[in-house]
Amino acid sequence: MVMINQYILGWFLASLFGFVLLDNLIGKLKKNKGSKIIRKDQCIKTCDDGVQRKAVNGGSTDVIIVGAGVAGAALAYTLGKEGRRVHVIERDLTEPDRIVGELLQPGGYLKLIELGLEDCLQDIDAQRVFGYALYLDGKNTKMSYPLEKFNSDVSGRSFHNGRFIQRMREKASTLPNVRLEQGTVTSLLEEEGTIKGVQYKTKNGKEMTASAPLTIVCDGCFSNLRRSLCTPKVDVPSYFVGLVLENCDLPFANHGHVVLADPSPILFYPISSTEVRCLVDVPGQKVPSIANGEMATYLKTVVAPQIPCQLYDAFIAAIDKGNIKTMPNRSMPANPHPTPGALLMGDAFNMRHPLTGGGMTVALSDIVVLRDRLRPIHDLNDAATLTKYLESFYTLRKPVASTINTLAGALYKVFCASPDEARKEMRDACFDYLKLGGVFSNGPVALLAGLNPRPLSLVLHFFGVAVYGVGRLFLPFPTPKRIWIGARLLLCASGIIFPIMNAEGLRQMFFPATVPAYYRSAPVN
Repeated sequence: MVMINQYILGWFLASLFGFVLLDNLIGKLKKNKGSKIIRKDQCIKTCDDGVQRKAVNGGSTDVIIVGAGVAGAALAYTLGKEGRRVHVIERDLTEPDRIVGELLQPGGYLKLIELGLEDCLQDIDAQRVFGYALYLDGKNTKMSYPLEKFNSDVSGRSFHNGRFIQRMREKASTLPNVRLEQGTVTSLLEEEGTIKGVQYKTKNGKEMTASAPLTIVCDGCFSNLRRSLCTPKVDVPSYFVGLVLENCDLPFANHGHVVLADPSPILFYPISSTEVRCLVDVPGQKVPSIANGEMATYLKTVVAPQIPCQLYDAFIAAIDKGNIKTMPNRSMPANPHPTPGALLMGDAFNMRHPLTGGGMTVALSDIVVLRDRLRPIHDLNDAATLTKYLESFYTLRKPVASTINTLAGALYKVFCASPDEARKEMRDACFDYLKLGGVFSNGPVALLAGLNPRPLSLVLHFFGVAVYGVGRLFLPFPTPKRIWIGARLLLCASGIIFPIMNAEGLRQMFFPATVPAYYRSAPVN
């Protein structure tokens, strides 16, 4: 019996090490509501007014950016620094107050450095984040980002989203060729199948148009323009309920905390030197009412007993203070319609569950790819040629974006509680796998941090968790019931990750070099 158990355990550990060694080898090899389009000839009131158009554009704008959130503001500065004449139209230029977009992973911070925007994290009381603490059934484990090969300044950052956005807007507006304007874009202007600009209302309610050879839509997760530029398949698996805990210390300083609670995860991370953000995930399409007190009761009776005891008093005080906010957690694979004269970016283009804090990393990575694609092109006026060339952008962004997107969706499903025995085993196996430390922890955390966004690495570690879970089930002896649960665990793992990867696009995700657009070269102009 002992020999059989040792043989089984050895076989599974050998399988796990095989997964990890293969991933490391590959890594080393690699290192060496309806359409909002209006035809221009239908815009009689504003488009026929040549003087007005000259005042707004006068042929002096290269790029119009709709929205000045994280993606829009960063893109405006990046293209402005490249010498492009940029006109940004943002619905509200006052400081936003949001409960997401507050944690930037180390991979996103590296992209911020690459774009020259790292100083936007200064003077906003941003906090350094070095990893995560994971809690399950009274147990906990700490996982640090693998940052040994990076400069000492590299880490995650957490902050007030609005402060960060305002700093980026201010930096973008310092460039003489970048103009920020408050206004609400109501439609894209189309002429013979090409987007020529936008129609918008100014802060004072005046209808205007603006024209440019390239319009980039970055108007966020609630975009009213995306339907004309992509096929949006938006899923809302849950809501986040946001609270701010004041004057309390996290059990592990400078770490995000994830509680694998019932029914779904609870997050804690610092957003200033005196404040901790708490995000409570509530599955489904509805949340308890804040107005009639149902939410406060739910948080106190269902959530509070499951959080770390060090945070309990501050959590109850935050509930009593009453500043409770909710936000739907949306996911949407990127499925663009290549449209002459227009592009989608940011959450208007692609969303994933915010559990892993990967949204800003994807947006900043996309901006780096787009900047590099546009850099050789001096004249953006040949819309058809530019659109064909920029199809390469959609392919080149895929491995990074799809890895982060898939990880977010898969982890959320694994971390949610379930009455299904196989799902419960998967969650327990994931916790214990990460608790093993070493390569078993560093690999997944590097994926989470955006430091190693390789799709194959994600798949290997995900199924490494599944194999580890099956191996544990077979000890001390593989009974028929345990074998059945193990088989269902593997089916469960496949049922979680493969649909997400299929929606992301398997070919572009794993084999981008086989896509013809990958090799598109810049048009000569």
